[in-house]
Amino acid sequence: MRFVIVTGMSGAGKSTALKMLEDMGYFCVDNLPVPLLPKFAEMIAMPDSKLNQAAVGIDIRGGQAFRGLEGYLKELDESGIHYEILFLDAGNDVLLKRYKETRRQHPLGGAGHIDRGIAKEREEIAFLKIRATFILDTSKMLTRELRVELEKIFVDNQSFQNMIITVLSFGFKYGIPSDSDLVFDVRFLPNPYYIDELRPLSGNDKPVSDYVMNCEASRIFLDKLADMVSFLIPNYILEGKNQLVVSIGCTGGKHRSVTLANALYQRLEQSEEYGVRIEHRDIGKDAIRKKMNEVR
Repeated sequence: MRFVIVTGMSGAGKSTALKMLEDMGYFCVDNLPVPLLPKFAEMIAMPDSKLNQAAVGIDIRGGQAFRGLEGYLKELDESGIHYEILFLDAGNDVLLKRYKETRRQHPLGGAGHIDRGIAKEREEIAFLKIRATFILDTSKMLTRELRVELEKIFVDNQSFQNMIITVLSFGFKYGIPSDSDLVFDVRFLPNPYYIDELRPLSGNDKPVSDYVMNCEASRIFLDKLADMVSFLIPNYILEGKNQLVVSIGCTGGKHRSVTLANALYQRLEQSEEYGVRIEHRDIGKDAIRKKMNEVR
């Protein structure tokens, strides 16, 4: 029997995760009253129970009863019932944006003070994050990427190290991404922008990627970068880091940075020990800027 407690920050995607687990064959209950947790766990753990996969959503919506969750978890520990905690998290700025977009009220926000509610909730559920078996930061995740990570953990039973790596390409003229952990400048490489037939293309197009990677410096840089990042990842994991943003920049974020970001992503995605995603932040901005100038 596999029993998963899905919890975390409001707005981080708990309800979405539960729906996905249900699609994967789990019996799911959202917003289970906290006092019922031991009885529910005891029921599904019985030898004659036909449930071999179950997940419950428990969060701050439980009100005052939520504060007793730590005690109920100890009850499960003492009774020998095995459970896993999936903790969904996201940055405060991301959560604030999600609440404003949906116009929902935060459970602890009071009269429109979403930011205060987020801060208070993070404080009250800190003990759950410490106890979590799996931590997924959904700040930069697409819905399909969340599904992939859940399938790895709860269907394929792959090793998981609570680390999501984002490889991000960008253009320096549009600013360095504020959430970067590591920033690399590839403006020293030959620039396809100055080749007329390559200028309208991007690093996602083979002619551009071939042009960039045909340079020996590009290949050496990629080898050294992949080696360093591969060395850093397990050390970051040991420090408890669960999200790493590796940003690679060129002038406009369209050619060289996209090529190298794609190449690094292909190297890193071969590992099953962490999740990897790629994002090209500025790949289309030059074209948008050009159109705006033409309109003027």
